[in-house]
Amino acid sequence: MDERPVRPGTQMQTIVGLDPTVADALRSRLAEVADRAVLAIIDEVPSYAGALTGRMGEVIRNAVQLALGGFLTLATRQGAEAPRAPAIEGAYQLGRGEARSGRTVEALLAAYRVGARTSWRDMADAAVEAGIDAGQLARFAELVFAYIDELSAASVAGHTDELESSGRIRQRNLERLARALLGDAPPDVVTAAAERAEWEPPGALTAVVLPESQVSHALTALDPHTLQPTDDVPGLPEGHASLLVPGTGSATARRALLRALQGTDAVVGPSTPWLEAAASHRRTLRCAALGLEGLVDSDDHLAALVLSADPEARADLRARVLAPLADLRPSTAEKLTDTLRSWLLHHGRRDAVAEELFVHAQTVRYRVGQLREVYGDRLDDPAFVLEATLALA
Repeated sequence: MDERPVRPGTQMQTIVGLDPTVADALRSRLAEVADRAVLAIIDEVPSYAGALTGRMGEVIRNAVQLALGGFLTLATRQGAEAPRAPAIEGAYQLGRGEARSGRTVEALLAAYRVGARTSWRDMADAAVEAGIDAGQLARFAELVFAYIDELSAASVAGHTDELESSGRIRQRNLERLARALLGDAPPDVVTAAAERAEWEPPGALTAVVLPESQVSHALTALDPHTLQPTDDVPGLPEGHASLLVPGTGSATARRALLRALQGTDAVVGPSTPWLEAAASHRRTLRCAALGLEGLVDSDDHLAALVLSADPEARADLRARVLAPLADLRPSTAEKLTDTLRSWLLHHGRRDAVAEELFVHAQTVRYRVGQLREVYGDRLDDPAFVLEATLALA
């Protein structure tokens, strides 16, 4: 006896009684409508990118055609309670399959939204061409979206059931894998964890840190094999989560990742060989600590990361560089400090220094003269110039 709970899809009432002529016109365009819905899903839902070819493309096509065919069968009935259509069972099994493939329920629901919009547009056009009246078209629209709600609910139930059974075990294995990666476990331990989780190692991994509230949105757009460490991650800001995103490590892949994260406040670490993901994660956390806003690419802030790596050492270096000015009046020391910094950053170009400090070029010349009196030949020493640049930058 089947003891599974009753799934969504058994209670929807048929309310259209679609004219057979209209139904025949819709049925004749079923394959065309399904193909356009599939193309729209693949184009608009990043998790389905590249799924047009191969077995997954066939699965999606079959699911869409089965759903549309089941809908037309319901739409031509006259008022009887809708039976548990094969399409509902198909939607349930689709949800289980998507969970096994690693796609999130958010990606699945996004696919339903895109597919429903595209299918409704095409089916409404065909129905109008076949002579459907306005009142019946309105009831037709109501049934379309009620039916999609039934199918998506069935798919969510299937997705949930899969995760609660075999999916739960795999999820635990994926969490152990993420923990091993971030814990700098030996390569053989990490490789064994990947095999247990049935996770195919990519060419590279990129660490991402973002607010917990934005994780679901991000996962919809990212590779379905993205890892999400769920245990306490040392150094992770409160209210934030970590992700490890698979990729090739190429410039093209990085641009695609940054596009996928548009609209979030994610901090994106460097792309590293997958076994070195902990290094990417550490740099991402250091970049997050800089307090930058919006989407942040850590590759754009390497200098700031270097300068902030050891704040105490930098403070000591600054104190040593500025020690010769300690005996001057505070106002004079402040002006000479600003001049020294600008002089270093502008490579001694007097006009550029004057423009930055809003003073006359002759004033710059006078102050540089004062600096030479204090520092002597050290202003021409490359080692001192490097230290002063780092201390004052």
